[in-house]
Amino acid sequence: MSTYALTERAIVLKPQDDVAVAKRELAAGDVIEDGGGRIEVRQDIKPGHKVARRAVKTGQPVRRYGQVIGFATQDIAPGEHVHTQNLGIGELSADRYEIGVDVKPVDFYPPEKMRTFDGYRRDDGRVGTRNYVAIISGVNCSASVSQFVKDKFRDVQRDYPNIDGVLAVTHKSGCGTKLFGEDHLALQRVLAGYAKHPNVAAYILVGLGCETNQAAVMVERQRMAAPGHPERKPFLVNIQEAGGIRKTVERAAAEVAKLLPEASAARRSKQPISEITLATNCGGSDANSGMTANPALGWAVDELVRYGGTGVLAETPEIYGAEHLLIRRAINEGVAKKLIDRYKWWEWYCRGIEAMDNNPAPGNKAGGITTVFEKSLGGVTKGGTTPMMDVFLYGEAITTRGFVFMDTPGHDPVSITGLVAGGCNLICFTTGRGSVFGCKPVPSIKLATNSLMYRHMAEDMDINCGVILEGTPLPEVGRQIFEEMIAVASGKKSKSELSGVGEEEFAPWIIGPVM
Repeated sequence: MSTYALTERAIVLKPQDDVAVAKRELAAGDVIEDGGGRIEVRQDIKPGHKVARRAVKTGQPVRRYGQVIGFATQDIAPGEHVHTQNLGIGELSADRYEIGVDVKPVDFYPPEKMRTFDGYRRDDGRVGTRNYVAIISGVNCSASVSQFVKDKFRDVQRDYPNIDGVLAVTHKSGCGTKLFGEDHLALQRVLAGYAKHPNVAAYILVGLGCETNQAAVMVERQRMAAPGHPERKPFLVNIQEAGGIRKTVERAAAEVAKLLPEASAARRSKQPISEITLATNCGGSDANSGMTANPALGWAVDELVRYGGTGVLAETPEIYGAEHLLIRRAINEGVAKKLIDRYKWWEWYCRGIEAMDNNPAPGNKAGGITTVFEKSLGGVTKGGTTPMMDVFLYGEAITTRGFVFMDTPGHDPVSITGLVAGGCNLICFTTGRGSVFGCKPVPSIKLATNSLMYRHMAEDMDINCGVILEGTPLPEVGRQIFEEMIAVASGKKSKSELSGVGEEEFAPWIIGPVM
């Protein structure tokens, strides 16, 4: 038996918390000195898992982050391991929605303090962080042909070193869905969003010919134009009209070859960091996520917003139980209503088929997260503390600066596909279990929540936020993230880029049934 000060072995985030989170393994019989009291640990507790600080009766709420993470499913004694065996979710108070009560003015930096990064200023005024040429497939039936075209340009950087690559944007949809239904419109927003993205210097469209998602119709409805030439329509080839695979590949490849010199002529120049639109996401979270990487990223988001930039939170199912904290930050009732409406839509969407509380995943639980409330309360800290200025539909163009929210699923590639389609030109991705997510055409910065995983997967992680558990101040790590954002936006390769990851992760949300 050993005796430790609480701060030596565990973390308590708020004085009212009923649990502490182990920083290091606790053995049964260890004694923790918590304030004026002593707690004897009753079971072995792994790092990231929770130990009860006080007794909680069956049915009573259990708090972490100063918020309810669940309700005791049996009596919990001080020193017990608090997890799935004694903690579950229940009904939260209906009166917790207080619109705008946490809104505070943003302390913007003056213009003379503006930081810059090296980006690509496009003709429409937006700024890219990468320089790709894209072959966009309108339907899965043209996916292989799009890949065949891309394969002809695998060595594009040999002749055009200023181009980051030729990218095939392929997916599993585009037909078997209601014409102009929710699925179809979401897909059109996503494909058009990638085509218009500031990281895409030029693109062509490849279709089959008979599909629901007619590319020519999409061009009109989404007001798509040839990059750099708003008066011209983009190049489009349909396999059926071209006369088959070989002829389509030849025509498409010839067009891509024409686009390369102009795309390669783009050059980086000094741009204000207010032009960064940052996508935030998490995957493979653990109990450390809400104490290290997520709030450190939130610090960096606040800093970006102070410079006039944009930070985007997403993953609607993973704000379940924490949505009230965002509503408290809504700039007005209209923005709050947008979020509440999307939240209610998800409840309708899942009814009778799935449950909003079908979370966390097995890996999350192994890492110490017990309930979706707990996961959500840690997840929303990625969004920092500034006012929530707007809420956007999946893949909708992000037109409001500051901190905003986009309605997406929680599945990482599907979520980030929507965020990139909305115009995000940089990604910060937190992970505790070890995600290897990457994205093209937007670089993804991986933030590890704990040092053990960071060392184990160092080739895939960009920043170790686990040092916060070892005493490094959170703002110091937040500053490190912020500086890495500027470096990667300016051209530094992220770990996922160095690994070549990101093309297969394009995954538009298939919302409804496939007919």
